[in-house]
Amino acid sequence: MKITWLGQAGLLFETEGKKILVDPYLSNSVFALNPKNNRRVPVDERFLAIRPDVIVITHKHLDHLDPETLKHYLSEDADALVLAPNGSWQQIRETFPKTNCNYVLFNNGTTWNEGTITFRAVKAEHSDDGAIGVILSAEGKNYYVTGDTLYSESVFLSLPAPLELHALFLPVNGVGNNMNFRDAANFASRVGAKHVVPLHFGLFDALDPADFPSRNKVIPEIYQRIDLP
Repeated sequence: MKITWLGQAGLLFETEGKKILVDPYLSNSVFALNPKNNRRVPVDERFLAIRPDVIVITHKHLDHLDPETLKHYLSEDADALVLAPNGSWQQIRETFPKTNCNYVLFNNGTTWNEGTITFRAVKAEHSDDGAIGVILSAEGKNYYVTGDTLYSESVFLSLPAPLELHALFLPVNGVGNNMNFRDAANFASRVGAKHVVPLHFGLFDALDPADFPSRNKVIPEIYQRIDLP
């Protein structure tokens, strides 16, 4: 499994010969809505040129569902599998109707098997009430991307049991209805994971991920492979 951080909450998983994008944000679209959120790291256009096999969108906020980014992947000849919860699913279908993509409604509790890879949607507690997290299972390991979420009992209740996690990816920025450092560390401790990867920092803010108090943390670098032995 090769995993690359694309900044903000974006991840690229490469496994079983497939490229899987989760919440790619490779533009400066959010700046138009809120000028204080001008991206601090330029877009690496190498990642706009890939042809993903699967795209997972966790919710409809612009730094997760970004038409300016998705237009590079959802052209008329695209044939990707797109997994998205209800509001996001509707928006993507309306924005990119002329593709050969398979747009699959991916709400909390839904499981989709693609070859030997399994995707399971779980609850996220966020200001988009349809938001989800996703558990990706491949190569005999489970990878949990929480999506934007708060620490909430409703999230834990949605998780399958038992759940053995090789890696957990979660927001730590503490604004916009996301967990802060302390809550994210508590979340990680509660679900258990061999590796804990903080996300949602550094693109719009000056947070220092070294202050994230999780003993199993692996701090990612933008556009670099995340080392998870």
